[in-house]
Amino acid sequence: MDATDSVSPAGAGAAEAAGAQPIGATPARAGPSDAAPAGAGRRGRVVGLALACHPGPALAVTALGCALALGSGLGGPRSALVTAAVLTGQLSVGWCNDAYDARRDADAGRRGKPAADGTVEARAVWAAAAVTLALCVPLSLACGALAGAVHLAAVAAAWLYNLRLKATALSWLPYVAGFGALPAAVALSLPGGPWPRWWTVTAGALLGFAAHLADTLPDIAADRAAGIRGLPHRLGARGTRLLLPAPLLGATAVLAFGPPGPVGAGDAAALVLAGAAALAGPALGRRWRKAALAGAVAVAAVDLALLLARGVAGA
Repeated sequence: MDATDSVSPAGAGAAEAAGAQPIGATPARAGPSDAAPAGAGRRGRVVGLALACHPGPALAVTALGCALALGSGLGGPRSALVTAAVLTGQLSVGWCNDAYDARRDADAGRRGKPAADGTVEARAVWAAAAVTLALCVPLSLACGALAGAVHLAAVAAAWLYNLRLKATALSWLPYVAGFGALPAAVALSLPGGPWPRWWTVTAGALLGFAAHLADTLPDIAADRAAGIRGLPHRLGARGTRLLLPAPLLGATAVLAFGPPGPVGAGDAAALVLAGAAALAGPALGRRWRKAALAGAVAVAAVDLALLLARGVAGA
């Protein structure tokens, strides 16, 4: 469940060109030691550390896990435990990503990366990643041995994305594993550990694949310049844009047609809404760089409603 470059695994990001200082360099404008008291410098480092965790994707995946837990009937305390496990895992993945990419981000002149522009030291970000990963282990296992193992495997896949797979043709794999594991871990956290329904895991995996494509799409050219050759970079911007609607629509179709019984009016409406969002996002990408990701988020919201209506566990 990674929160990787955006939404997941995910969260983990890819290098993009902009203009930041090298690691440890003093910005051209007055820094904390020049014009601000020590307290302001400490506050700046705290804010920088918070931003280095990729808060948007981390919170989005955590909110998704919380919604699934509450919607599955886990109850308040158990849902809070699942949410805490997901949050610590996502924080560890985000901090790992920024710390590992710090030097490359600095060399690429990327803005908004605290570990790269000297706002916070990379070793502090690594420490935060290690602490949250250590917290994630007991929190995950407290949800149940099998549920915890599934969640920790997803977190491990996200770390593997950061450290190795991001620049390879298998860049999509941690996203598929992470998003597919989320409903599975929630289902296995229920009393008795019921097996997750196949369509929930399949839909989650398809959404993870789409999240990887949508989050990477705006930065393909800059990522290539930084030497990153993940699947979207190999497909190119046009190929990625053409492929993106397929997993988005596939996820909604699986949730609409996978469960037994007839397809209702709500399922048909969900397919129409998801189709419109899936096609509009890539089409508007030339005017708004995050349009594809916004479209993917809209489809995910539709799919979440379907998933909660169907349930995450059972036969």
